[in-house]
Amino acid sequence: MTKKTKVLTGVLAGAALGITIALLLSSDKKSDLQRKAEDWFCDVLKKSKKKMTDMGKKADKVIDQAKNKAENLTV
Repeated sequence: MTKKTKVLTGVLAGAALGITIALLLSSDKKSDLQRKAEDWFCDVLKKSKKKMTDMGKKADKVIDQAKNKAENLTV
């Protein structure tokens, strides 16, 4: 894992734990608590998928650039 990945994982884990504790301590009804937790986790999942997709695109771009440079070196 890179340093950025470790930091991102730590931040997400800390946020998840904090939100969970806050929701459990709130005075909402159980169904409201479940809905809020579900909505929050769905949002986190969507954002994570988007971030991973963006990172994949950047990685593809870097790979293509490296291939082009390698081809230019052999020519």
